[in-house]
Amino acid sequence: MSKKDLRISNILIDWYNDHKRNLPWRDTQDPYVIWISEVILQQTRVDQGYEYFQRFVERFPTVNILASAEEEEVLKLWQGLGYYSRARNMHAASKMIMNSHGGDFPKEYKDVLALKGVGEYTAAAIVSFAYGAPYAVLDGNVYRVLSRLFAIDTPINTTKGKKEFSELAQALLNISNPGIHNQAIMEFGALQCVPVSPNCEICPLSTLCVSYAEGRVKELPVKEKKLKIRERYFYYFDIRYGENTFLRKRVDKDIWQNLYEFPLIEKSKAMRLEELLKDEEFRLLFSEAKNVQIREMSSVKHVLSHQVIYTSFYLVNVSSILLSDAYVSVKLETVDSFPVSRLIHKYLEQIEVNL
Repeated sequence: MSKKDLRISNILIDWYNDHKRNLPWRDTQDPYVIWISEVILQQTRVDQGYEYFQRFVERFPTVNILASAEEEEVLKLWQGLGYYSRARNMHAASKMIMNSHGGDFPKEYKDVLALKGVGEYTAAAIVSFAYGAPYAVLDGNVYRVLSRLFAIDTPINTTKGKKEFSELAQALLNISNPGIHNQAIMEFGALQCVPVSPNCEICPLSTLCVSYAEGRVKELPVKEKKLKIRERYFYYFDIRYGENTFLRKRVDKDIWQNLYEFPLIEKSKAMRLEELLKDEEFRLLFSEAKNVQIREMSSVKHVLSHQVIYTSFYLVNVSSILLSDAYVSVKLETVDSFPVSRLIHKYLEQIEVNL
């Protein structure tokens, strides 16, 4: 570690001690609690994830209790956070800890990294925060700080960029206090070296920041163009038969796996209701239905990381219907007990107001 690197680390730690947010997962060295917080905060803002964290550690205070829970309960508690594979992986990893580590959270980086759903960043965060192990974290905030501080224009979402920034982050790491260093650089990126319009005039690293000296702060970090966004068209049918509706579990390896949803027809293009009524999938779905009355309730554009889902919800009243075994008949008052996507949840909230 060079003198400049040590100076940078010390400045970050001093700044952190003066400006850090008071967050509950920072008051513990319990690797389980740290793990829960890190998984929840992936792809999630701190203000949104805070309440989920509180509810999660209250309901599942130990890895044993989490491992013993049903997946549906875990998904229900996760509902609204999105990226549900995080919850499924965390549940699976808790079982790995029980089966392979006797219920004790692993201490070695390689063993933490081997847990389902745990990547290099999360493993480094856990072992440095909980055990003081010398592994540098590298998340979006750290990429931004490092790219600006050293004026590196290698795209951060490339193999070359990940290797370059990983080596730089590790070289900069204060091995005498890796946990605080990691917390400091992430917090610095979250609060000071922000994506848009950072206040460089008051930045304690401004005299060491190459991009600030060169007037290139706005240009960094660099990302290669994203992959083409996939467009999908979902048509959901909330079929009401008396006091019941119908749900099915998404079992395919796709978005919202193991969550419940209404009967769905997916198409590759937008379709009007008049077209849907003539569609073969629609006819099969309602082949055993009588007195079908249908109306469109809402249309939603749902944006995910690599796809956009254009969704229409239809409320369908029938006097009788017979669906395949893939669907379960559910009392309307119990629908809320099933884990569903945020998209379905919003529809349910809306329809309670409109009916």
